[in-house]
Amino acid sequence: MEHVPVAHEGIKTDSQTGSMGKNKQKGKKTKNVFQVANKPMKVKNKAKAVTTALKHINAGKREKVESLNQMFSEVQRDLKSVSKTTEPQRLKKPQMIKEPPKEAVNVDNAAQLFSQL
Repeated sequence: MEHVPVAHEGIKTDSQTGSMGKNKQKGKKTKNVFQVANKPMKVKNKAKAVTTALKHINAGKREKVESLNQMFSEVQRDLKSVSKTTEPQRLKKPQMIKEPPKEAVNVDNAAQLFSQL
């Protein structure tokens, strides 16, 4: 009779796994407990300083823009009211009527007349 290794429950022998007895532990590496414990823990969902700083900067900019918009709208209203009050005054100014040019002045005749005096 041939000697056949008996397989216990849950344990596979070399003949069952298909390996020839070489490099049995190659795929099964155990992790070092201390390496896992010493790894720094990653903090997830932490707000980054850059994004929070940008949010604060953007909020400040929005407030400044809103205040400047209000100031400019007030200036525009003032200009409209001032322009409405000055328009009638512009119309009241007397308009200078330009006379059509008269005859061209004869310089030679004027010189003769002065010489006669």
